[in-house]
Amino acid sequence: MSWETVIGLEIHAQLATRSKIFSGASTAFGAEPNTQASPVDLGLPGVLPVVNRDVVRMAVRFALATDAAITKRSVFARKNYFYPDLPKGYQISQMAFPIVGEGSITVTLPSGDEKTIGLTRAHLEEDAGKSVHDLFEGCTGIDLNRAGTPLLEIVSEPDMRSAEEAVAYARYIHSLVRYIEICDGNMQEGSFRCDANISIREKGSDTLGTRTEIKNLNSFRFLERAIDYEVERQIDILEDGGKIVQETRLYDADKDETRSMRSKEEANDYRYFPDPDLPPLVIDDAFISAVAETMPELPAKRRTRFVEELELSAIDAQSLVSDKQVADYFEAVFAGHSFAPKLAANWMLGELFGRMNKEDVELANVPVSAAQLGKLISRVDDGTLSGKLGKQVFDGLWAGEGDVDDIIEARGLKQITDTGAIESMIDEVIAANPSQLEEYRAGKEKLLSFFVGAVMKASKGKANPAQLNQILREKLKG
Repeated sequence: MSWETVIGLEIHAQLATRSKIFSGASTAFGAEPNTQASPVDLGLPGVLPVVNRDVVRMAVRFALATDAAITKRSVFARKNYFYPDLPKGYQISQMAFPIVGEGSITVTLPSGDEKTIGLTRAHLEEDAGKSVHDLFEGCTGIDLNRAGTPLLEIVSEPDMRSAEEAVAYARYIHSLVRYIEICDGNMQEGSFRCDANISIREKGSDTLGTRTEIKNLNSFRFLERAIDYEVERQIDILEDGGKIVQETRLYDADKDETRSMRSKEEANDYRYFPDPDLPPLVIDDAFISAVAETMPELPAKRRTRFVEELELSAIDAQSLVSDKQVADYFEAVFAGHSFAPKLAANWMLGELFGRMNKEDVELANVPVSAAQLGKLISRVDDGTLSGKLGKQVFDGLWAGEGDVDDIIEARGLKQITDTGAIESMIDEVIAANPSQLEEYRAGKEKLLSFFVGAVMKASKGKANPAQLNQILREKLKG
């Protein structure tokens, strides 16, 4: 039987505020357990939550970035359930009236094809605490520092049909929330995590199958592997005549499998009702306009500008705009210089990214500043350095040997552009290789590379390649 996979994602993006969604407690990562949980976060008697204005602003930024509907009168609700790290016995979230309504985004797949995926909603809510199972023998520790941390839960339509599409969508959202500076996207710290809803149906059917939800996937690789495993598991069950049980599952990365966690709850199981301590959240056009004025250039528009104005290829532009920090660095490299932006792209995508991968270094920790790389490229562009010598200067910059010109001087790397000096070296090489000269003039033109290499060796790699080739060809002709 031919099957079709149906996937929807719920992405939890931790909003980049310094304090929590309903209290003034800090959201800083890494504090000692239970030192950042205020009475409001714990729901102690007599306390009242007050919504953080910044979380509202960030939700509106997301809506503007995705052309989604903005609900000017949204409502906070209590989602009631018991869990040890939920001290209040309920979570403040949004249900019937979320702050962000329907929208859509278009993502580029690895094949180059585009896919439009609908956004159902994005709502504000508070995070729960954290259960720690591996510190105490025979018992679980509860850390409530994370309780009350602001989240934007971004819910997609079930429009994805493969793990590849789901990963492309998740990567796009990950890039977008960092572009608009509402989330740091740190997946290791749990700032950005996904729940995947997966079902299977016969190809051609319009009826959705029974879905399972895989919780708390905190890497794109785990997301892809978990979906692939779950799809295969569900197909095996259906082809054996079984039925899929609606449930919540966890992905075990060590065993590369999903396993049952609990039966899947429906919305009515949570007994949602408007939070009596929080009035409806009302925003007006003036607030939305003020937020709109602070919006940065979005990835899609920036990619188009890089192609149309900077004359980059579509592939290079996509590589550079996928991360805002990378795109900003790229533009800073050629700022104030006359060389073509394509040169900056080549150096970044080649030399810089290659070294970052080799050294396993993030751009934020790269020892070569955008200004230094721009100066280096300008020295190659103006003929002071050849491309090969430029790479040696890059090595010096990476090693912290000083400014570009200081490294050129200290290493003696300035390119030889004196015509007389190059002619002299060529004459010496030709005189030392009479048989190769005779073969070349007899028609064996492949020997040109031999002579070029010999002159380059004599010049210790400093001869200007363009001048060398021109003079050498004339000399070899006789």
